[in-house]
Amino acid sequence: MPGYIVYWPQDRVKELERAGDTGPIKVVLGSIHSRMPTIASVREGDVVFPVTLIKKQLFVMARLPVEHREPAFDYCIRELGGVHGALIPEGVALEWDGGGNHHYRGYRSKRYNHPEDLPEGTRLVTLLEQVEKPHQKHQEPFNCCSQWAAWGEHGSAIRPRPIPPELVPGLRFGHPKSKEKALRFDKNGGILAMSLQSTRRLSPETLEIFEAVFAGE
Repeated sequence: MPGYIVYWPQDRVKELERAGDTGPIKVVLGSIHSRMPTIASVREGDVVFPVTLIKKQLFVMARLPVEHREPAFDYCIRELGGVHGALIPEGVALEWDGGGNHHYRGYRSKRYNHPEDLPEGTRLVTLLEQVEKPHQKHQEPFNCCSQWAAWGEHGSAIRPRPIPPELVPGLRFGHPKSKEKALRFDKNGGILAMSLQSTRRLSPETLEIFEAVFAGE
């Protein structure tokens, strides 16, 4: 069972706190941008740990066993009722009403003025299907151009859990073992955020440390 970390910046964590979103975590989303990096490598059966930095110390926010993986667009339309900036997949078009400027948006943001202009076989998501549904704040992408959604029904509560500081220097990320790397630190021993700002696979030993944080929950 491979494990991965994804980074939640502090403004995202504060946003969840203001919304009173303590989980349980249902989904992790990835975009094509570094702020919410891709999760294309994550598969069903993996486990994902969102992490954050608090005063340059590492905290794990949640644990999500991945039971399903699908385009973020499909997840957002079904579970949230709206696209929320997700990329439109190939073969799909979205009916759009921009203040009376009615049109259709397709793959790679291609615009069509009439439904009959859509390529043959295109699945059209109409305005009637775009009705906002009750959901938790963490289910919304916190960046545009989300591409994939990894989700499951057995996620943990969302709250900061510290990784014991004495274990942090020994954490390793990457696969296979010959490509494993440690986190990067500043001259004062604080973790550099840039070393977390990508989806990184945990080494088997590091996965054990992360799993131990959730023991008993």
